[in-house]
Amino acid sequence: MKCIIIRAATSLAVTALACASVAATVITFENLPLGGQYGPDGVWNGKDGSGGFTLNGVGFDNQFTDWGGGFTSWSGFAFSDHTDVSTPGFGNQYSASSGGGHAGSATYAVGYEAATMRFATSVDGASAGAWFTNTTYAALSMRDGDAFSKQFGGASGDDPDFLILEIHGSLAGIAGNTIDFPLADFRFADNSLDYILTEWTWLSFTPLGTFDEIRFSFRSSDVGPFGINTPAYFAMDTLVVPEPSGATMLALAALAMTSRRNRRPAA
Repeated sequence: MKCIIIRAATSLAVTALACASVAATVITFENLPLGGQYGPDGVWNGKDGSGGFTLNGVGFDNQFTDWGGGFTSWSGFAFSDHTDVSTPGFGNQYSASSGGGHAGSATYAVGYEAATMRFATSVDGASAGAWFTNTTYAALSMRDGDAFSKQFGGASGDDPDFLILEIHGSLAGIAGNTIDFPLADFRFADNSLDYILTEWTWLSFTPLGTFDEIRFSFRSSDVGPFGINTPAYFAMDTLVVPEPSGATMLALAALAMTSRRNRRPAA
């Protein structure tokens, strides 16, 4: 049985539920500088050498290397407005498998390998989350196989393949909890339940507890001598982060005043 891409159901109600109990900042990736000195057409991939990007107090890391002779590489986060859902291969690494950003937005984030987000203040995971899906490159590679990666499910469709996005929280440098988010799962006894995610799907960060950093990594059933064979990409959009509470703001203000009172002029 040849595996097909199954589109997972999503609900905008989840976003409303996540934001109902606390004021929140909703971070999208619209109006970012794309192309030219920033990367290929319609892409920011760190070509400007900035090492990352900050939006509303959230830092998105990036590592870009120019090897010379027209050869470059990047990891961490990029941002894209690409919409190609049909072209396989590495040349289409910046397209979301949904065909665009979440809820019709134009621009979204693309994570590759070990991407990291850093937050200006600690975050309560119960009031935070984001929308995720596969990139076209990863989705088509898993669906059909390619020169480097196997077709998920194998020729029979029975191989228990998977691609897991691991989301690791930490606070003040101390590792915390991890969420396993399947981007593809063929481990069901009933093959009709197998899926490769191609629509935006909400993920709450509740299991992470309190954090000030999130690091992403991957786990796959398709592994070779050099690590994961499956393209290690994900797409993310509409990041929801709670605003500091009134009590937190008062505490920060009090701390600032105490600091000023304790500051002594130089002799």
